[in-house]
Amino acid sequence: MKKWVTCLLVLLLLCYGYTKFKTGANDLSNKSEVHTESTGMPDSSNQADGSKIKLSKKMIYQGDLLLVNKDHPVPDGLHPESDAVNLFNNPELINGFGVLDNTVLLSPRIVDKFHTMIKDAAQEGVVHFLISSGYRNETRQEELYRTSGAQFALPAGYSEHNLGLSMDIGSSQAEMNRAPEGKWLKDNSWKYGFVLRYPEDKTAVTGIQFEPWHFRYVGLPHSAIMWEKNLVLEEYLDYLKQQGSVSTTIGEENYQVFYYPVNENRIITVPAHGEYEISGNNQDGVIVTVHK
Repeated sequence: MKKWVTCLLVLLLLCYGYTKFKTGANDLSNKSEVHTESTGMPDSSNQADGSKIKLSKKMIYQGDLLLVNKDHPVPDGLHPESDAVNLFNNPELINGFGVLDNTVLLSPRIVDKFHTMIKDAAQEGVVHFLISSGYRNETRQEELYRTSGAQFALPAGYSEHNLGLSMDIGSSQAEMNRAPEGKWLKDNSWKYGFVLRYPEDKTAVTGIQFEPWHFRYVGLPHSAIMWEKNLVLEEYLDYLKQQGSVSTTIGEENYQVFYYPVNENRIITVPAHGEYEISGNNQDGVIVTVHK
């Protein structure tokens, strides 16, 4: 009798656990739910199972979270032009959007992420996207700076367009501050790793006027945390420094984000199994993103 009761209790517990898991999965089925918590300063010594990596100064200047603005130029040694292709000459990449002219250059990686995003927008009837600018080399940026002036362009080497992670997105129907495409991107681009880089309420932080057309790829979960907390990149990188590490849940996906200042002998532990990414901030440290 005692053995039968024990088996029954085990069965009930298993059924409860299964029901709880299924309920949680259904409750967090879309990316519009984001929950972020600070987990304090990172301590890689607590990660028993992992691989050791020695941080180098070079790592500060690589990755999708590089801060580029009037105070932080594109790092020397980066060659985003090697990944950029002319979209007009590669029509197989133009899928669901238009290009302004035959000068638009972008990395196929960024084009692919953009296409995934606007494919979902099309499900809501938002279809008139137009890319007017992507990667610019320093010669093109200097020409733009000379002809448009400091109010509308940054000097060569100090523009995100020189980094290859940004694009100017328009609508063939109206200006982006009025077009459905602009509103949709403002509300949804974070779900796909993009951020509106120069919002109207952050001009004092970015030093750049409101640009409803300028979107930057930073990747998940960073775009989601920035959206949740209303942070631009400058503020987000400072936030990570202050917190040390944060944990966030986006839909069903769990992430941990760690900030490490880089010094001469810094060794960190990364998961031996699972996904992780390392990006520098173009300032003084690296951000390690673990996807559980």
